[in-house]
This record gives sequence, structure tokens and C-alpha cells, in this order.
Amino acid sequence: MAENSLSRLAAEFKNFLAAQDEDEFIATAAAAPAAVSVASVQPTSQEPAQTAVPPMPEGETLTVEFPRARAREQAAAPAPMQAPAAETFSPQQEPVLMNTAQKTAALTELADTIKNCSRCPLGATRINAVPGEGNVDADLMFIGEGPGFDEDRQGRPFVGRAGQLLDKMIAAMGLKREQVFIANIAKCHPMTDPLHPEKHGNDRAPNAGEIACCRKYLEQQIAIICPQYIVALGGVSAKALISDAKSLGALRGRFYDLSLDSVKLPRPVKILATFHPAALLRNPGWKKDAWLDLQMVMAELGLKGASK
Repeated sequence: MAENSLSRLAAEFKNFLAAQDEDEFIATAAAAPAAVSVASVQPTSQEPAQTAVPPMPEGETLTVEFPRARAREQAAAPAPMQAPAAETFSPQQEPVLMNTAQKTAALTELADTIKNCSRCPLGATRINAVPGEGNVDADLMFIGEGPGFDEDRQGRPFVGRAGQLLDKMIAAMGLKREQVFIANIAKCHPMTDPLHPEKHGNDRAPNAGEIACCRKYLEQQIAIICPQYIVALGGVSAKALISDAKSLGALRGRFYDLSLDSVKLPRPVKILATFHPAALLRNPGWKKDAWLDLQMVMAELGLKGASK
């Protein structure tokens, strides 16, 4: 049995050495203890006595690992199939200014969305939503708080008595209504008595929940038009858009950098707070202060005012 095992070992080594580098075998054999069992041998007079090693069991074969040969086999084998890498997306690109046609299309699509909006209770009581209107390429934008009785019926912003005064304010700056863009924080008519929309004097300021529902629409409008300057009309509009939320009196008299929650602006936009035209109708003495605010915008835009 021992003779057969040794014969098998000799044959395997011979076949292996025919196919492998001899130095690899030597290096491998020297680096690890032998895994071969051989029959006990009688010592000669010149050799020290050795402990007898049990014979290899019947049917066992020699197994030796050769790292360099294994590496060559792996290199020759076809590469395993790799699962396709997950698609990666680059960070959102910085927004760019749209051209006139792009602005018009984007604002039209947004207006259709606003007209079909029912995100808050105002959508159930309005007659018409009031997205806003004006020059899509305007350098100046006016933003009020919400539509009133007349706006609700016409679907247009600032068309009642307060709107007529706003038209005069715009004209005094040396502009026409068609040259600016006019919108509101809330896009539907907030009413004190929603069950009776036909009543006059049924207006109120939008509450925090209504402003939150409409805010994204307004921010998208601002980002699309991207005016150089915004005039916030009244405390509700000013405190909704200016992060340093104080009273209107404390906010007036300086420009602020506009920062929006839901969109990025293609370029910096400045915002100024002043009185709402409806407040000026109730308190005519404030008109002089409002005019001082508008003159600050005029100076920035290089406007000379209406010719006399």
C-alpha cells in the first residue's frame, strides 16, 4: 500500500513539474510544512534515527497549492459578469435665465395649475383664481397679499380701488402697468364670510396655512421672471418674503437679498417693503412715506419718474 501511494505521488509530481516552473514548486514547498505522509524508513549508519510516520491511507492523493499557477489560471479565466452600476445623477445644475418664450410658456403652465388648485379651503370658495399678470421680462415686480372682491370676479390682480391707486404709483415712477409684473402671496380670495362671497367688504388677509399652500406658486413665478427688484406691498407680503420678519415699519427703508425656500434664483434679486395701496386709501398720510420707498427703487433702476 505504501509502495502504491509513493508511486502515485511520484507520478503526480512528475506531471506537475512538466507543466509548472521548478522554482515555483521549490519556493512553495520550502514555505510550508510537507503535507505528505510516507512509509517509515530504516535509518542508515550515517543518518540519525527518525520517528516512523504513519502510511498514507488507501485512496488518498496529494494536494499542493501553487499561488502563482492559481493567479495564471484566474487571469486566463473569463471575467465574471458584473452587475450594471447604479445610475448616478449629478447635482442639480444652477438655474439659468429663461428667454421670453420660455418664460411665457412656463408662466402659462403654472397659471393653469393655479387655476385648478384645491390645496386649501380657498379653492372651494373662490370664483376665480388670480395667478398674476404683466411683463414676463419685467425688472420690477409688485407682490400683494391676496385677491379681493373685484379680483375674484375678474381673475386679475389689483383691479379694484387699491389696484387703481397702484396703477397711479407705477405711473408716478415713470412706468406703465404693462411693464411690470403684479401678483399676490395668496392666489385665491380670502374671505371673512366664505358662505356669502357676494358681499362687499368680505376681504381678509391670508392666514399662515393659506400662505404656505400658495408660497411655492409665487416662488416659481419669481424664479421664472427673475426681476431685479421686488416691492412687497404690505406687512403680510413683506414678512412672508423677507427672512428678517419684523413689523412693516421696521422692514421699510432698505433693500434685502431675496432668498426663496423651494427654488433657486438665476441671479440675485433685491426686495423692498412698503405700504399696501389699500392701507394708503385708509391712511392718506402714509402716501409720502410710500413715495420715498418707491424713489429708492427708481434710483436703482435709473427711473426719472413721470414727466410733468
